Amino acid sequence: MPLRRTVTAILLAGALFVLPACSGNASSDISAGGASPTSSVAKQRLAKTRFVANAGLAAGATYQWIVKPYRNGKFKKGANGRTVALVKAGLAGTFAYNRLKHAMNNAKGDPTLSKLVVPLSGAIDSLKDLPAKLRNGESTDSVVNNFQDTISSVKTAGKDAGATVTDKVPSLSQLNGG
Repeated sequence: MPLRRTVTAILLAGALFVLPACSGNASSDISAGGASPTSSVAKQRLAKTRFVANAGLAAGATYQWIVKPYRNGKFKKGANGRTVALVKAGLAGTFAYNRLKHAMNNAKGDPTLSKLVVPLSGAIDSLKDLPAKLRNGESTDSVVNNFQDTISSVKTAGKDAGATVTDKVPSLSQLNGG
């Protein structure tokens, strides 16, 4: 019996790989290494959904591990747990930057989003070096304000495009994984 299950699983897995490749319309089924939606409406909906998910994770990480500890005084010299707070903030900053870059790529798939969000690319690019500054405890006031302002701008642009972004706090393991 276990041999029959193994053979069945292997045949099923093989069929899943072979059938899409045998499709007569392969060029329209595959886009950038994955399945693509069949209509432009579906593409737009998926772009907005992905944008909202990525921007929401960036906003949640920024608030939970950068803004909130900053407001609570965790980044001040001599504060209890300062080093841990700064390391978490650095990880959160890297994570938020990564998610915002993905959100910008998602926005390109929707005409309305791309017009409103893509101009924010410069602000997002300016966040690239800030996580290292957070980890080192350098000028935390300006770093926190840059993250907060950029997230607010992305959320506003998303809302104006009909893609309301809500904070979704990632777990610490998600922060470590990027």
